[in-house]
Amino acid sequence: MRTILAEKLGIDAPIFAFSHCRDVVVEASKAGAIGVLGCVGFTPEELEVQLDWIDARIGDKPYGIDVVMPEKDPWADEPDLDKLHQRLKSMIPPETIAYAKKVLADNGVPELPAGTQHEGDYLIRSTAATALRHVEIALKHPKVRLVANALGAPPAEVTKLIKDSGRIVAGLCGEVSQAKKHAEAGVDIIIAQGTEGGGHTGEIGSLVLWPEVVEAVAPIPVLAAGGVGSGAQIAAALMLGAQGVWTGSLWLTTIESDLTEQQRELLIEARSRDTTRSRSLTGKPCRMLKNEWTKAWELPGAPKTLALPLQDIVAAEATSRARAYPDKAKNVTINPVGQIVGRLNKVERTRDVVYRLIEEYFDAVERFKPLSSYE
Repeated sequence: MRTILAEKLGIDAPIFAFSHCRDVVVEASKAGAIGVLGCVGFTPEELEVQLDWIDARIGDKPYGIDVVMPEKDPWADEPDLDKLHQRLKSMIPPETIAYAKKVLADNGVPELPAGTQHEGDYLIRSTAATALRHVEIALKHPKVRLVANALGAPPAEVTKLIKDSGRIVAGLCGEVSQAKKHAEAGVDIIIAQGTEGGGHTGEIGSLVLWPEVVEAVAPIPVLAAGGVGSGAQIAAALMLGAQGVWTGSLWLTTIESDLTEQQRELLIEARSRDTTRSRSLTGKPCRMLKNEWTKAWELPGAPKTLALPLQDIVAAEATSRARAYPDKAKNVTINPVGQIVGRLNKVERTRDVVYRLIEEYFDAVERFKPLSSYE
């Protein structure tokens, strides 16, 4: 599993473990993979705390961050995050907020206690201004070796900033045309995510997408994402030309994940057919578990979901109330996850997942040997 990319990053296995949980990031890197912290759920001040915490515990292992930075941001003229926040909130139609509240009320989820803020009251997700602050903070931390952008190549000046600091830039894509665009923009790694993946994802299946992207952007290394949940799938990805795998859903049911117990239970009980691509979280197609929340936004008469990041602010009402009342919110809890959820049938330690993937990879390679020598 020592691919060229793994050698470059100094990791034992080319397994990129994306997670919003700092404990998962640390344990994945210490086990020989590389943890990547998703930043979108943190304010800049919170991210500084998270990275300091990781630095103090990860030893000499590298890790990465993942930001959500649009290449073209209609709000780029407002770098002041407080002013931007107020501006964005003023653009949300009252009827859309009222509908979100109604969905939660109809499913028995109480309002937050008086004086309590939900995430949308203080957190701006998915804008260039927020993501730039995240990048600037990360570049002060020497152990951060990788900066990935969930929306593809960062703006040219940000890509240059990251690369000039000696870090590696990665961009996610869901189709070949996007991959070519990212390559032209100068990213070092392209992450090809098939439709099976959790979170923002396109329409093309992994088995089709991975080799198409590998061929289209060679010699730029490609990470295979979307539906990777076993060592055999890692072996398949490498056979198709990838330099490693990008995984996210796998880590949701680990002991180190900061999901609620109720969220873990929902994931463990779910089958692969229980996911859907919904715009109800961010305004972009996002794969998550089907439930009363996702269904409600598809009903006749439901308001149209808003563009990113406005829908994010609306959905923050649901995510915050689900955190406050996890038992009462099980029918509307937002759980982004890929179709690999059908394999998530128990709680494991992060390091044990890494070790299992490596063992399964070598088992798969051994099974292939007789086939490769057949005459």
